[in-house]
Amino acid sequence: MADSELPAGHEHLRETPVATEGVFEGRFLRVWRDTVRLPDGALAHREYIKHSGAVMVVPLLDNGRVLMERQWRTPMRRVMTEFPAGKLDAGEAWLACAVRELREETGYSAREWAYMGTINNAISYSDETIHLAFARGLTPGPRQLDQHEFLDVFEADPRDLLEWVRTGVITDVKTVIGVFWLEKLLDRSWQLPWQAAS
Repeated sequence: MADSELPAGHEHLRETPVATEGVFEGRFLRVWRDTVRLPDGALAHREYIKHSGAVMVVPLLDNGRVLMERQWRTPMRRVMTEFPAGKLDAGEAWLACAVRELREETGYSAREWAYMGTINNAISYSDETIHLAFARGLTPGPRQLDQHEFLDVFEADPRDLLEWVRTGVITDVKTVIGVFWLEKLLDRSWQLPWQAAS
C-alpha cells in the first residue's frame, strides 16, 4: 500500500504534510522534521528518523542450539544479547544482506533460508523496517568483521531464550520477536517456507 493510500474508513486519521526539512544527516541515519496538518485542521510538528532498513537472522545449528551475539550498544550504554543483524545497503535484497551479515559477524554460511516477515520497531520516531529470517544447515568459517567492530558470538539453548526475555537479559525488540518465532517453529505451531541459498 502506498504512503498516500489508507484503508477504507481510516481517512479521518490522516495527517497531511505541509513542509519537510532535514535536521541531521549522518552516515547511518537521517533526521527529518515535518509540519503536518492534523485531521482537525491544526498544525503540528513530527520529528523522525529515516533508516535504510536491516535484516536479522536466527541461525539454527545442527546440534539444536542457536547462534547469538553480545555487543556493546552505545545508546543503551551496555552490552546487549542479540541475534546477528545488519543494515541493508541501498537497493539490497533481504537475502543478500542476511547472507553477508551472517558470514561477516559469525563466520557461518547457511544451506537454507526462511523468510519470517518484517517488523517496524519504532513507529513513533523511525521508518526503519527490519526483515526477519531463519538460517539452517550452517557451515563455520572465518568471521569478516568490519574494521572497529567488536562482538562475541556464542551458542545458546533455545529453551533458555524465553527466560532471558522474561528476566531482561534480552530486551532488543527484534531479538525478542525472533525468540517467540523460534518457539513457534520448535513446537511446530508455525511452518516456514525454506529455500536453498543461491
